[in-house]
Amino acid sequence: MPGPHDLFVRYTFGQPERAAAELRAALPPRVVSQVDWSTLRRESGSVVDPELRETQSDLLFSARLSHGHPLLFYVLMEHQSSVDPWMALRMLRYVVRQLEHWRKANPDSEKLPVVVPLVMYHGPEGTWSAPRRVEELFALPDEAGEQEDWRALMPRFEYLLDDLTAERAEALMARPGPPLARLAWLVLRYGRTGELADRLPEWTTLLAQVHAAPDGTENLRVAIRYLIWIGDKRSRQATEQVLHSVMDARQAEELMRSYGEQLVERGLKRGRAQDVVRILAARGIHLDEQSRQRILACRDLELLDRWFDRALNATRLGDVLDQ
Repeated sequence: MPGPHDLFVRYTFGQPERAAAELRAALPPRVVSQVDWSTLRRESGSVVDPELRETQSDLLFSARLSHGHPLLFYVLMEHQSSVDPWMALRMLRYVVRQLEHWRKANPDSEKLPVVVPLVMYHGPEGTWSAPRRVEELFALPDEAGEQEDWRALMPRFEYLLDDLTAERAEALMARPGPPLARLAWLVLRYGRTGELADRLPEWTTLLAQVHAAPDGTENLRVAIRYLIWIGDKRSRQATEQVLHSVMDARQAEELMRSYGEQLVERGLKRGRAQDVVRILAARGIHLDEQSRQRILACRDLELLDRWFDRALNATRLGDVLDQ
């Protein structure tokens, strides 16, 4: 089941108008001017490796350049707290997968479309520091004057980066785009930091703009749900205060109560998943990382209960997990 980050970013930036705001913010101005943004549309499918779904969300969009050539935008949202030093290699692999899918769908084409890879990062612990060019990942001879000769033999690939952690709130607020896109940038930037509770009152006007826009009530519900899921007690109290400023008191109270109940249920599921992992460790059963992530990511309480009961008497991992 998708986690809160995945649900929030897909809802927000899966819509073309809001995706265009993100792309316009990250692309060079001359590239922005050559894209026919009226043709931007979302494509189906994901190429993120299954074991990384909890830390990443990806979206694919197609558009056309002003002169008609096809264009693909591959956008990866990185949620994890630590910077991945191998992101350039992973992005290269993901882009190649997208191109392979495109070739199968367009067997008569003699050329490939341009694919623009973009990583949007909002980890809570520091700015992005990993190499953005895949050629920087290779170990080259140290002899003076020879490295350029070797680099000419390496694959050349670079991804764009929108590092939200490096942006100030004022800059994110001033970005052009729909209110929900601007709110999302701020929430992703500060959502898992100690500043969230203090920042929320500054966004009251923006939250009101989200509420007043078409589909505003649903958009606001999604944003509030995300804030409740990721915030601590102080930020949840600040969320409730701000919510009372932008909508009817009864609606605000119902919304907070509803998501408060969801938060309790989510805590129960997370706790049961952790119990399964602890029991397996106590019984000396080896748990590979993929299986561990599968257990911790599970949100099906009935399935977690079944795994819990099996783990109490298991002698191997196969006794616990469904095949």
